[in-house]
Amino acid sequence: MDWDELIKIISNCTKCPLAQGRTNVVVGRGNRNAPVLFVGEGPGANEDAQGLPFVGQAGRLLDLALQSTGFTKEDYYIANVVKCRPPENRNPLPEECAACLPYLRAQFKLIKPKIIVCLGSVASTNMIDKEAKITAIRGKWIERGGVLFTATYHPAALLRDPSKKIVMWRDLKSVWDKLKTIR
Repeated sequence: MDWDELIKIISNCTKCPLAQGRTNVVVGRGNRNAPVLFVGEGPGANEDAQGLPFVGQAGRLLDLALQSTGFTKEDYYIANVVKCRPPENRNPLPEECAACLPYLRAQFKLIKPKIIVCLGSVASTNMIDKEAKITAIRGKWIERGGVLFTATYHPAALLRDPSKKIVMWRDLKSVWDKLKTIR
C-alpha cells in the first residue's frame, strides 16, 4: 500500500461513529520518510477544520519545542491514534482507537521511523503499554522490532499545567540526542 491508497482508505472510513461528525480526516503532517514519528491522541476542532494534526495552540507549542531542541521539519512526521475528531475534544474511546490503529500501523510501515514518540496517555497506552501511566513511562526508552519508543506529555497538558513544559522540553531534547546517535 502506498500513501495515496492509505489516504483514500482512511478518507472513506466508517468503522466508528467518529466518521459521522468529522469535517476532515486527519492523516498526518511532516516528512513521510522521517526518522522520528510523533503520535498524539486525536484531532481537535482546528485540526478537523484544516485536515492536519497539531495546528492549534498545542500544535504551535509542540512546533516551538521541537525547533528549540534542534529538530527541523525534515526530522519528523506527526500523526494521531484516531483520525477523526472526538466530540467536544474528549479522549478517544478504546473502540475508536482500535478502529484506527490499523491505519497508524500502515503509516509506520510507510514511514519506517527509527523513533516513535507518544504524546500523552492515549498514545502511550495504545502504543507502549496498556496499563502504564504517562508519569511512569515518560522519558524512558523501550525497543521493539528495531524501533525505539518513548513518551512525553501531550502539548495540551502543558497549556493546562505550564510547569510541565521544562519536563517535555527535556524529553524532546533526549529524543534529539538519541536520534543523533542512531542516524
